[in-house]
Amino acid sequence: MNNISRHSNSKKTPTVEYPRFYLYIRIVQAKLFIDNNYAEEIDLDNISDEAYFSKFHFIRLFKSIYGKTPHQYLISVRVEKAQQLLRNDKTVSEACFLVGFKSITTFSGLFKKVAGESPSSYAARHKEAKEQARKAPLTFVPGCYAYQHGWLENSNFEEGNI
Repeated sequence: MNNISRHSNSKKTPTVEYPRFYLYIRIVQAKLFIDNNYAEEIDLDNISDEAYFSKFHFIRLFKSIYGKTPHQYLISVRVEKAQQLLRNDKTVSEACFLVGFKSITTFSGLFKKVAGESPSSYAARHKEAKEQARKAPLTFVPGCYAYQHGWLENSNFEEGNI
């Protein structure tokens, strides 16, 4: 009798083992959620809910696949989108708020950490490069390509005429 009760108490609850690709699909779904909603006010709860995982299990899985935590990935997406906006002549404050940051100070600090320079210097550098390209477009074309297309030999294509 003692043997029977001990046996009945030692029953384990069956656990469901999901195939790895199913878990991977759920993590990719969460990544796509970040990619599509980076400018919104999203947090770890929103993102992990999207993948149907607990927060801590989700963080471990996400980092093992992408090499970053979901928060680090969200920051990198926001900074990348801000770089695009700054290259397209948006102001630092416009870029900051358009990508979902609530504070210019936080945005500037994270931007510098990710991009290696402040958003204002990044924007100024790209603005200067655009101006140089407008004034002297051939300096931005590899010489071998320009030579192959006859641009270096053709007197009709001169730097000053553009």
